[in-house]
Amino acid sequence: MATRTIAGKTVQVNDEGFMTNPAEWTKEIAVELAKEEGIEELTEQHWKVIDFCRQAGLSSGKAPTLRQITTGTGLSTKDLFALFPKGPAKKVARISGLGKPEGCV
Repeated sequence: MATRTIAGKTVQVNDEGFMTNPAEWTKEIAVELAKEEGIEELTEQHWKVIDFCRQAGLSSGKAPTLRQITTGTGLSTKDLFALFPKGPAKKVARISGLGKPEGCV
């Protein structure tokens, strides 16, 4: 298992850069990962989605799907693409410290 340092903390990651231990995640790590994904600032709307994904992921053991995110947050798919361009489910899972969502290529 590979490791890397994000926001001053060494975490375990898989070969695609997804964290493998959600317990190692911090909000500071989320900010750094968001920047890597091209999101310079996490707004209240971003955090709403991230917090929902963290809760859903920790209770189910896997990252939520796009449909679960839209249903759980009340945001539309269009809103999610505006917040997390080019693959919101995959990006938010990575930023949230969860594994890659099932069905994502």
